[in-house]
Amino acid sequence: MPTDNRWPGRTLAPATFLLLAILGPWVAGPSATAQEPSRDDILRGALRPERTCFDVIEYHLDVRIDPEAKSVGGSNTIVFDARQDCRVLQIDLFSNMEVLGITLDDDAGRLDFRREENSIFVTLPEVLEPGSRHRLLVEYAGTPIVAERPPWIGGFTWAEDARGKPWVAVTSQGTGASLWWPHKDHPADEPERVSLSVTVPPGLEDVSNGRLVERTPLEDGWTRFVWEVSYPINNYCVTINIADYAYFRDEYRREDGSVLSLDYYVLPENLEKAKAHFEQTKSMLEAFEHHFGRYPFERDGFKLVESPHLGMEHQSAIAYGNGYQGGYLGRSPSEVGLKFDFIIIHEAAHEWWGNSVTMSDEADLWIHESFGAYAESLFVEHVFGREAALDYINAKKPNVRNAAPIIGPYGQNRSGDPDMYDKGQLVLNTLRSVLDDDELWFATLREIQETFRYRNISADMLFGFINARTGRDLTAFFDQYLRHPGLPVLQLRFDPDGDDLVVRYRWEADVETFAMPIRVTVAPDRFEEILPTGDWQELRLQGITPDAFEVAEDLYYVAVDRV
Repeated sequence: MPTDNRWPGRTLAPATFLLLAILGPWVAGPSATAQEPSRDDILRGALRPERTCFDVIEYHLDVRIDPEAKSVGGSNTIVFDARQDCRVLQIDLFSNMEVLGITLDDDAGRLDFRREENSIFVTLPEVLEPGSRHRLLVEYAGTPIVAERPPWIGGFTWAEDARGKPWVAVTSQGTGASLWWPHKDHPADEPERVSLSVTVPPGLEDVSNGRLVERTPLEDGWTRFVWEVSYPINNYCVTINIADYAYFRDEYRREDGSVLSLDYYVLPENLEKAKAHFEQTKSMLEAFEHHFGRYPFERDGFKLVESPHLGMEHQSAIAYGNGYQGGYLGRSPSEVGLKFDFIIIHEAAHEWWGNSVTMSDEADLWIHESFGAYAESLFVEHVFGREAALDYINAKKPNVRNAAPIIGPYGQNRSGDPDMYDKGQLVLNTLRSVLDDDELWFATLREIQETFRYRNISADMLFGFINARTGRDLTAFFDQYLRHPGLPVLQLRFDPDGDDLVVRYRWEADVETFAMPIRVTVAPDRFEEILPTGDWQELRLQGITPDAFEVAEDLYYVAVDRV
């Protein structure tokens, strides 16, 4: 077994606040898995025949947004391929938004449709032939719901800047992007590209995903902005940001000479502050490209857009609202966490974990958030060193509840427990320690990105890939940590025998086959790996007392029961 010299006497910074209390509502509720699904949850979450019969290729969203009336109106053209015999299609739009008409393939005739909850069932004039391509135009208007607590509870934020000018944003993760535009609102079907045409009042700018390809002043004084997204994008990432923005541009230059454009949109009074604060974007990109591969959306560039809410991982147009300070709203459970802006690092990590590699069901939102949270620690390690990263990771332990599984129920539009953030980070750090081969671990992370780039995946797909890539059957590990709420408990029993110490040990876990290696004290200042199972085993040690016997708990997230 490999040995490792631990850091004698290392201590962990105390948690100065419960980050979970702030992060928890970011997902679909504090205990989504404990609630019975509603009819709307089933309609949103299930892949029914009315959804699986067509595959979305493009969205062409054309909207006019009026901050004074707090209204959105326009159309979305859905370009799709028929996959099976299609006669009825399901699209989604919140029931408070009015559907003005639906047409197919530029035919002037309006299609019949019925509404149920927040879904729309469109009856086509005839069965569509599998493999044929079509265009469904949905015209709509209304006053979208207002975000009660953005970004955690979705909706529009109709704010004003310090000069009294409109400042508008939308957040829809968990709530659903169909709160403001009609489309197939399920993560399994991403469009290959999106065009956003956004018309806004005089004196305002719109910043959306992708590249700006057109800025057209209209006769009524309003301005139309057209943005093109050239990559697949999940629906909740499609965004608008409306304000009287100041703009500046920078570049991230790689060692190979290639350049990634960095575009920043901020309120005018924050321009100089932002120029200095956003410099950390480059060290973030350097760290993440080192660990995960090149930035996934190079053609569309990288943007930070100041928002009237805390932040969101809108693809290629990340919303930023952390007040130009370190930590999370100026706080962190670890000292090193105050040395960088949490929102920039965490939300940008989602460009790889969530926007490029994407869940195929809301139940697997943990893929976005656990890997996104773990990426924070890899940034810390890249910039500040491994020990600082371990401090950062372990300071998250007091935030974890272990009350419900991280993986949610499938087909119900429900994510797992908010522990997916901090516990997810701790679990991935544990997996790295279990593999005990950093070259293999980081190669696996990069190959996950390469293999599943711009794809929608499930937990089982990811677990199968990791098992195959590492040559280890980690099924019991994943089941215990992600499908069950409780931690595995390392039970230790001590029996002094003359000058020796007999240590008996085993795992107590929900998964009967759980067997995980872990490092423990085998001699003064020396740790080695043992492999507990569900059966009692023993070690005979010399020169060690029960009090001196330690478990390398900074490398693993486990409970320890010592008697």
